[in-house]
Amino acid sequence: MSVLVVGISHHSAPFDLLERVALDTQGADQLARQVHSAGHVEEAMVLATCNRLEVVVEASTFHGAVTEIGELLCGLSGLDHDQLAPHLYVHHDERAVAHLFTLACGLDSMAVGESQILGQLRSALAAAQRDSRLGPALNPLLQKALRVGKRAHAETSIDAVSRSLVTLGLERARRVLGDLTQVRAVVLGAGAMSGLAVATLVRDGITDVTVVNRTGPTARRLAERHGVRAAGWEEMAARAGSADLLITTTGAVGQVLDAAALAQARLDAGRTGAPQVVLDLALPRDIDPEVGQLSGVHLWGLAELQVEAEHIQPTAQDAQERDALAAVNDLVTAEVADYLTERRAARIAPTLAALRSSAAKVVDSEMTRLDQRLPHLPDDERAEVRRTVQRVVDKLLHTPSVRARQLQSAETSGVGDYAHALRELFDLDPHDIAVVSSPPPTGQGGAG
Repeated sequence: MSVLVVGISHHSAPFDLLERVALDTQGADQLARQVHSAGHVEEAMVLATCNRLEVVVEASTFHGAVTEIGELLCGLSGLDHDQLAPHLYVHHDERAVAHLFTLACGLDSMAVGESQILGQLRSALAAAQRDSRLGPALNPLLQKALRVGKRAHAETSIDAVSRSLVTLGLERARRVLGDLTQVRAVVLGAGAMSGLAVATLVRDGITDVTVVNRTGPTARRLAERHGVRAAGWEEMAARAGSADLLITTTGAVGQVLDAAALAQARLDAGRTGAPQVVLDLALPRDIDPEVGQLSGVHLWGLAELQVEAEHIQPTAQDAQERDALAAVNDLVTAEVADYLTERRAARIAPTLAALRSSAAKVVDSEMTRLDQRLPHLPDDERAEVRRTVQRVVDKLLHTPSVRARQLQSAETSGVGDYAHALRELFDLDPHDIAVVSSPPPTGQGGAG
């Protein structure tokens, strides 16, 4: 059994291909169910964001699980193996743990250090817990990843130097629109990314902001939370045409605004040829790429923002940013080491418990034989004999038990399977060990 991450992201694939495998919430749930029912998978979680899709599993066999997940992703995307496989990455066991902790801290994000991934990871974990797809391997690991991510933002200065995708887009928009506090902004969508967009706009001093969403009450709640306006979906085209800055992140399957509709809306608003920035932060794309051909319109999607993130010019913050990233990397390294040490120790615990249980049975058996040979032995003497025998057994088992824990927890290359050695040396019943390893099911806690 081992932890396995199979994924595809902006690091490994072009956005045209990422769009083929992009999933909404329902699609992610469906994929998670399919993965969980696969023959080589015991536990499963799917993380789907605007620029990554990752399948995290506890696998009974490495190659079997990788093959099954790859086939499911091919079926999902309509791509054949040769098209998709070169863009998939696989992290196994210790590397999988390190990847999940790094991911939770925002170090693997397009906008390095951003905190939105924590909410996305928390939602994916909650969905997997709700549908009983997690167990004793992934549930504690993923909750640990969330705690590591929280520590990174609470105990380092990463928040002071990190940029979100929205921030990157606004930095680029200023080159076209100038002072953004004077612009009219429209946000399409009311999900988590839209909430981040509205919060960022308001924080940057933009007061003319309208939230447009298919579900009116959801748009109004988001707008009221930030003191801006809301509008119904029937006004979408008109609002988009009158905007200086349009940010879209609806999570819809298929485009919500094409070039002809926006051109007509801009004409109706008397803005044909006027400068307009459109930030399409959705995957699949919300906006028809032909929109970028309209006079005055600057359309930027995730691919363009990735280039922006990779080519940010050096600033006075560089030293501070390096220090913050180094602090987060040190935190991740320490947390991974602690987790792996605890996991190694935990692996031998059932065997040690079974060993002590076996020893207790030997003591009981010998005391029964003593009762048969000396049936008239006084109770106080019998009790003293039992204590003496138990002390002998405890002392004999103490040093091997402590040393086995130490050796199993050691990080030295070439450490053996000491649990297996104990099982062989003391002829322990695998069934007894399995019983100790599998406590009665209890309610799973929240992600925290």
